[in-house]
Amino acid sequence: MKKPMVSALCWMLVAVLGLQLLSGFLFPKETEAAAVTVQNGIQFKDTSGNIIHAHGGGIIKVSGYYYWFGENRNTDGTFNAVSCYRSSDLKTWEFRNNVLTKNSAAELNVSNIERPKVIYNSSTGQFVLWMHWENGVDYGQARTAVASSSTVDGSYTYQGSFRPLGYDSRDMTVFNDNGTAYLISATRVNADMNIYKLTSDFLGVDSLVSTLWVGQYREAPAMFKRNGVYFLATSGATGWDPNQGKYATATSITGIWSGLSNFGDGTTYDSQSAYVLPIDGSSTTSYLYMGDRWAGAWSGKVMESRYVWLPLTFPSSTSMSMSWGSNVTIDTSTGTVSAASPAIDTNAYYYLENRNGGKALNVLNQGTANGDNLEQYIDNGWYSQQWKFVSAGSGYYKILNRASGKIIGVENGSTADGAIIEQWTDGGWTSQNWQVIDNGAGNFKLKNRATSKLIDISGASKASGGEAIQWTDNGGKNQQWRLLKVE
Repeated sequence: MKKPMVSALCWMLVAVLGLQLLSGFLFPKETEAAAVTVQNGIQFKDTSGNIIHAHGGGIIKVSGYYYWFGENRNTDGTFNAVSCYRSSDLKTWEFRNNVLTKNSAAELNVSNIERPKVIYNSSTGQFVLWMHWENGVDYGQARTAVASSSTVDGSYTYQGSFRPLGYDSRDMTVFNDNGTAYLISATRVNADMNIYKLTSDFLGVDSLVSTLWVGQYREAPAMFKRNGVYFLATSGATGWDPNQGKYATATSITGIWSGLSNFGDGTTYDSQSAYVLPIDGSSTTSYLYMGDRWAGAWSGKVMESRYVWLPLTFPSSTSMSMSWGSNVTIDTSTGTVSAASPAIDTNAYYYLENRNGGKALNVLNQGTANGDNLEQYIDNGWYSQQWKFVSAGSGYYKILNRASGKIIGVENGSTADGAIIEQWTDGGWTSQNWQVIDNGAGNFKLKNRATSKLIDISGASKASGGEAIQWTDNGGKNQQWRLLKVE
């Protein structure tokens, strides 16, 4: 009598295990990722080693993966594609597809596409892409554009461009509030900010629900919701140059919004807001500010721009703040995000990027000889642009070039403003010793021990080949440097 019972129990176990295996096959669990550290203020690369082109973009989470969409421009700044990348940990990005290209529609052949954002419509099963569209010649069109796809990283079908309810529209974002979606866009040539309710299919504009900050010239909107409070971050309208980020709050998108308050420093750490990503984990939900450090600020091309990601903190339910950290640690599993600026790693090599010129300190012509002058030059990954900090005692460093093995010094030990910065074999001179002075927001001054002057780029040049000299501290950005670790 017992044998059939055992047999039946075994069959039941097999059936349960089979269902579990089938369930795992049909409904895979969300991908879990360990904590990762992302370096700030650099160009990110994908798993193939290619530079990620996702500026002005946004992220949507689907089945455990974060999909990042953003601007991919030609060298002349016009539209090439909206590129899509996928990651489970927000550091390791796999290129998935150019979901929209200049060949997707006639009016995209020569155009500008900016600030692409994707939201999902659960009723229609469509992923909907919203963008700012211009004709590629000027900024007189001021339209929104829409495209859609049944798969998040598939090829999107272009639906066309238009002015929402007849209003001009420039920098914009979209926000899906639990099934009701909104378009937020700068209007009246950036003087005002409009909030529109979208149609139920998210493909059009239904109504204007609010006009904010009349005459205050805000752009780069990024909206998120935390504990029932809506936050809207924006920047000022100062072209490519960064400015003070500000935010406002409301308990209803259509309700009364607060006045504007500052977050970050006076240049939002040399960035402009693109998106705020909620990271919902097992322990907490964190909010990650995603900003662009536009290369136009140093006369570079858009495709040379960098990324600035920082955690937001919330002193109260209706206030937020943001502090600098050169490294950001993200754990998408637990939802924790933190930022820190570790001490100089004397075992690592660094690029020394000029804050003003956005270019790397380099040995002229990649030279290896004593007396070769230093310059700034666009980052090419050369060893002549990589530097190691070697302790010289008493808080000073020797700055050693990876290609030549020589260190930075002042020509002939001169104490004059304008004296050339060169490389030379270590002579034990104090004119080859440097103090690294933290100037805040990830910027540093390099002060000579013998002369008390700073490494400076002559004439505040932004061009490759700008000459490295020493000069008395005058507070200029051309005397400030970012230390970007070689990865």
